[in-house]
Amino acid sequence: MTNANAKITNSQRADFDTKGYLVMRGFYDPTADIAPIQEGIRQILELICRKHGVDAPTETTHDAMTVAYPKLIAKNRAWGGEVYDAIKQIPAFMRLVTNIINDEAFKVLRPDSVPGIAAGGYGIRIDNPGEEKFRAQWHQEFPGQLRSVDGVVFWTPLLPVTQDMGPVQIAEGSHAEGLVPVYEDDAGAGKTGAYALHLDRAEERLSRYKHVAPLTNPGDLVLMDFLTLHQSGHNVSTTPRWSIQFRYFNYLEPVGIRIGWKGSFAAGVKFADVLPELSVQREAAE
Repeated sequence: MTNANAKITNSQRADFDTKGYLVMRGFYDPTADIAPIQEGIRQILELICRKHGVDAPTETTHDAMTVAYPKLIAKNRAWGGEVYDAIKQIPAFMRLVTNIINDEAFKVLRPDSVPGIAAGGYGIRIDNPGEEKFRAQWHQEFPGQLRSVDGVVFWTPLLPVTQDMGPVQIAEGSHAEGLVPVYEDDAGAGKTGAYALHLDRAEERLSRYKHVAPLTNPGDLVLMDFLTLHQSGHNVSTTPRWSIQFRYFNYLEPVGIRIGWKGSFAAGVKFADVLPELSVQREAAE
């Protein structure tokens, strides 16, 4: 894949170092890189709708993702889980995750690094309107992913993201906090795993930073430091927000070496069991 927009300049790297995130417009080719993933999703939705007898339009990728999927989960929410598990195995998606331009981007942001891809740390999110249970609240990436403190999140949309769809919210410059202690609490929302992690003294920390929420289109890429505070926006539209996330990490970072690049929740490992010094009780966090 050759794309003139996929080159990170020294100025952009400096911005990333300062702000903890970077928006790269047109980093991926919407036709060559994103459209095959959308088509794979369309085909899977067509199959699953047929399997469950759901009459929904799947002739176009847009109809499949914005009309057929909501109709499917309206009949049975569990069928959405079937879609979620299936789409992360689309070959075009895996080609995007492992493409060499991602390695190159990571190496520009992290000179002299040895990049790895976080196993279990890549997938396609479907954030449905008004659905709080699976919305990622304010967090750093490291506690939920581990592998290495020195990591970068790659986030790219599969549909244009409008303001009411809840774009990712970023606390600019918050990676300067370093590792923030966390505690577990589902807060009555039925959240589990990484979704139930809460930042120690979250409001106090978040108040120090400017919050940004970039609007993006297919092909655009948002890069975030593993320590940058961010959250999924609230989707108050009528359309699911479809996006891709994957994580690269640096094998050479000392904490990663110490823990053997273990994964966290997706690997069945609790953050507190690997780095107990960064876990606090709820009472101490308030």
